[in-house]
Amino acid sequence: MAPRSLLESLRQQIASCETQLQDLRQQLAEAERSERQRRAHDHPQHTSSIDPLTHDMSYGIHDDFRSEVFAVLSHVDEQRPAASRWPLEPTEYKRYGRQLIMPQIGIQGQLRLKNASILIVGVGGLGCPAAAYLVGAGIGTVGLIDGDVVEESNLHRQILHSTARVGMTKVDSARVYLSSLNPNVNIIAHASRLTPETALQTVRPYDLVLDCTDTPASRYLISDTCVLLGKPLVSASALRTDGQLMVLNNPPLPPGEVQGGPCYRCVFPKPPPPESVVSCGDGGILGPVVGTMGVLQALEAIKVLTRETDQSPVRSSTPDPPSLLIFSAYASPMFRSIRLRNRKAKCAACSAQASISAEAITSGSLDYVQFCGAINPVDALKANERISVDNYAKVRLEVNPFTGTEPSKDSHILVDVREKVQFDICNLEGSVNIPFSVVSSTQAPITSSQNNGEQTPAVPEWVSALRSHPEKPIFIVCRLGNDSQISVKKMKELGLDNGGQRWIGDIKGGLRAWRENIDPEFPDY
Repeated sequence: MAPRSLLESLRQQIASCETQLQDLRQQLAEAERSERQRRAHDHPQHTSSIDPLTHDMSYGIHDDFRSEVFAVLSHVDEQRPAASRWPLEPTEYKRYGRQLIMPQIGIQGQLRLKNASILIVGVGGLGCPAAAYLVGAGIGTVGLIDGDVVEESNLHRQILHSTARVGMTKVDSARVYLSSLNPNVNIIAHASRLTPETALQTVRPYDLVLDCTDTPASRYLISDTCVLLGKPLVSASALRTDGQLMVLNNPPLPPGEVQGGPCYRCVFPKPPPPESVVSCGDGGILGPVVGTMGVLQALEAIKVLTRETDQSPVRSSTPDPPSLLIFSAYASPMFRSIRLRNRKAKCAACSAQASISAEAITSGSLDYVQFCGAINPVDALKANERISVDNYAKVRLEVNPFTGTEPSKDSHILVDVREKVQFDICNLEGSVNIPFSVVSSTQAPITSSQNNGEQTPAVPEWVSALRSHPEKPIFIVCRLGNDSQISVKKMKELGLDNGGQRWIGDIKGGLRAWRENIDPEFPDY
């Protein structure tokens, strides 16, 4: 078996074993609970309302010690009074003690957290740290919804997942971690994407929602759903070194109530142009940046749930004025806040003239993808302007069948139009880096100008370099095969094809196709 296939097979086996182990642990806990109930029925004088085995002892304790620990706890159970005077379990006072003694939380605030339910939409870079801190704080029920599986590229920022769980669904991977962190919390996993058809029924049982997604369409869907169901929403986003955070629909008053908090449509009535939306996979993301925003989401959720019990003299029981918190890791200061207006008078979701209804969402008549727009795959070139990676490999690598010699690397020019930071990570030997941002910003036509009778070149250096070898065809490559097509058209506009006498074309599928079909050791980032 090839090394790559072996690794994937081992990862799948580990993920399967972890899932089976989790199921066995749950079965064990249920069996032990049934046994304790049977014993309590047989010996009613020992019955207690407190379960000393609330903590899942299957996590973090070696099997050799489990029987001894259970025996000790069972003895404690027999000595405990039949009824407890305290609203929390004994272990919970110890677990949450550091926040219980804060005036912002107190016993009433902790009880509110214990009785609350939160839905986290997206178990990625935002959802992972948010879930960890909410479960750690003792939220009674935490729902997780995500349809993706764990990938290796997730691990530098999605802290609930691990190398061993690559290939497992994100919600199951997160549940394994969170259950070991705090077995007192009820974790509900929804292994699917949130869709207009399922949004209302999925969100309805929860008290508050965290939007940890990364697309405009999902953000509008989640916000509209929260307005219709009267749920506060904590929304965040992060890209590269920047992040944003908003608490929306707080207080969650019905549409038309002007004192209610603004919704996502109030802040962004129109979605951004689809071509301007950059994902983490394309733009990059620094782990601590998205982690910071996820932690802040958890903080805001706790503040919303405990505000009425806050005994701090510096805070009010009324919600904070709506604001947009902007974070920039390399700015000074890193945080700044922008005050937001209240509900928009003609908002389609939360105003008195709202046109968005539950029926419109569930029926599919409200098309969020169409509303936000979608970028179609780039198809800008004719067939004779493109070459497959297999054919380019022949140009580059194979022996010439007529002469029996290796092809000369000087027979053509290979231009890599990725940005320099990506080119420095990995590149094909002999390629020349001319970033797409440079190519696309060059204006045509390119001419020379006169200055005191002397010729002053007005031609960019990269254009001059390509013009200096008019006999060599130009092959253009990028990461996925999109920017390279646009670059071909741009170079032809600049006249680098010598009026059609010189071939300029792109390599289909880009470096991803090169790795998949030609060189599996070429880095995948």
